[in-house]
Amino acid sequence: MSFKTEQEEFWSGAFGSEYTQRNRGVHLLASNIALFSKILARTDGIGAVIEFGANIGLNLRAIKQLKPDARLAALEINPSAVDELKAWGGVDEIFHSSILDFKPEKKWDLAFVKGVLIHINPDCLSQVYDLLYASSNKYVLIAEYYNPTPVEIPYRGHRNRLFKRDFAGEFMKQFEDVRLVDYGFAYHGDANFPQDDITWFLLKK
Repeated sequence: MSFKTEQEEFWSGAFGSEYTQRNRGVHLLASNIALFSKILARTDGIGAVIEFGANIGLNLRAIKQLKPDARLAALEINPSAVDELKAWGGVDEIFHSSILDFKPEKKWDLAFVKGVLIHINPDCLSQVYDLLYASSNKYVLIAEYYNPTPVEIPYRGHRNRLFKRDFAGEFMKQFEDVRLVDYGFAYHGDANFPQDDITWFLLKK
């Protein structure tokens, strides 16, 4: 697999594999079920879902609990995470690819990213927005770190690996036929179901 950006190479390699080991467990799954129960309650007709940057599938596992009949697809760049997705067996389609190389051949009812856009090279965000839009026939979910203006944050001793901005606002400017359905914030200090200070935006075409 060849890469266009240093960020892709970073996440496909050892650091990405280490991330999969740090971010797992029943408590994270429980928090995801609580989060997605709020989000999916604001949707209708969700029968097929694709996640970009699915890692080992903790978000998709939560969705599977809430929507057992939904057909799930995952796009993931890291080979170790892909192996775990395959071992789980709950995903109908797994695409081992960089987001920047993916060419969707169909659409899903919900296309989403969670904690992924923050790690994309900012020069490539417009392309990823295009991909999200093209992959959805109804809903797009963007769940990321929010900042009103673009900013780069040092990440575990690395530079140019984590970026915060108004991803959803940029997405809606790029696609004027998209409307905001709902949004919310999940706090790391929540007593029951903590998340990593994620701000989520549910959008509808």
